[in-house]
Amino acid sequence: MDVTQSSMLSLRLIQSFRSVILTIGVFTVSLFMNAQAAPTASRIGDLQVGAAFNLAVPDYGSNLLRGVGIYATVDIRRHWGVEGAFHQLNDTDSKVGIYERTFEVGPRYVLHFDRLSPYAKFMIGRGVFQFPPDSRHPENGSVANLAYNMWAGGIGADYHLGPSTNLRLDYELQNWNAFPPHGLNPQVLSIGVAYRFH
Repeated sequence: MDVTQSSMLSLRLIQSFRSVILTIGVFTVSLFMNAQAAPTASRIGDLQVGAAFNLAVPDYGSNLLRGVGIYATVDIRRHWGVEGAFHQLNDTDSKVGIYERTFEVGPRYVLHFDRLSPYAKFMIGRGVFQFPPDSRHPENGSVANLAYNMWAGGIGADYHLGPSTNLRLDYELQNWNAFPPHGLNPQVLSIGVAYRFH
């Protein structure tokens, strides 16, 4: 991927990310004006399980990756919880079959403002990368499907749409530092919906 294409993809994701942060900021400021904790948000052991649509800048090749994910969170204290997530990101604009698949788990810190619960998280896990075919022998198919240790930092917000339904907007910056030759840093934006057990 040349520098110009990489810069353009990163710029598009950064602009989208800024819009998301601005939206979250506006919601947060409006909620501070009449902040009132939702009773179920303060309950210890709050559990949600959800599914998401994902869009990613893969840091490999020039195409955006699209895919799906599943996630689960359990808040074990008022502001502290644990999240587990799975992402399957595919290059749908190409015939070479590149994909990035991640399995992650880690702590999250949550704030509660009425219906909005913004959070920050730190995840560790395993990433699987499907390499494209060798350009000299494309008939042989994909070169390899290799797994790497990875970690990610992320921010997002859950919006309590109803007593049992949460909407989610989530951003992750991943680091696959053992990926040859100099590591891989995918950026993943997720929009999801979850069922909230109470």
